[in-house]
Amino acid sequence: MIFTLNNGPPHVRSAMKFAVIQFPGSNCDQDCIAAINGLEGLHAEYVWHKETSLDDFDAIVLPGGFAYGDYLRCGAIARFSPIMRAVVSDARDGKLVLGTCNGFQVLCEAGLLPGALVRNRSLRFVCDMVTMRVEVDDSPFTHGCPKGSLLRMPVAHGEGCFFADPETLRELNANRQVILRYADRDGRIVPEANPNGSIENIASICNREGNVFGLMPHPDRASDARLGSADGAKIFRSIMQTIASPRRATTTFERIEQVA
Repeated sequence: MIFTLNNGPPHVRSAMKFAVIQFPGSNCDQDCIAAINGLEGLHAEYVWHKETSLDDFDAIVLPGGFAYGDYLRCGAIARFSPIMRAVVSDARDGKLVLGTCNGFQVLCEAGLLPGALVRNRSLRFVCDMVTMRVEVDDSPFTHGCPKGSLLRMPVAHGEGCFFADPETLRELNANRQVILRYADRDGRIVPEANPNGSIENIASICNREGNVFGLMPHPDRASDARLGSADGAKIFRSIMQTIASPRRATTTFERIEQVA
């Protein structure tokens, strides 16, 4: 079991450490810190984008917001921040990386995830609660979420429409890299349930190896029932379970390779 000791209060000294990356313009970093630190066995810390190492952390979270004001393409400038060298290196070494909303955009710009996030089809900013259907139940990020089960989380984005060319889309589906799709309350994948026009109602994907996960809705804003949903906590707990069970994570990655 991978537990990292730190210099925090006694009740967190044996907790798994999550790095929450802060870019200029991040605005969901505090939400991520609060959500992760609210779960037993986890401890999150801010890491400023000018840092160059993430060796002390067991997992990495790129939060939502407007990195560098989204003055170019969303995530395009953040991709060149010094910390991203460490994110890319650690991801290639197998460390779990979660990117939510703007973090998803950064991961695509950095080449850690395929495809791109473009302007919502409505050309309007969308802020709403959405339903997603679990397509892959044995990923490192969806343990405990049976296939076909529904998760409720909020979205808040203007460029959340996932797009990929036909060949990339075929590979994503063939390799079981589409983890969640927007659905209605009955679990049907219908256009009316799609908040941004994402191709095939895609709400989240992972990389070929399975350890990098991009999610447009916000699990950090749905990790406490008092916020209307605690489904987001399932994502963070799944990460913890994967880290604690390397054999299970390896089996998942091998299964993805076999499907490919």
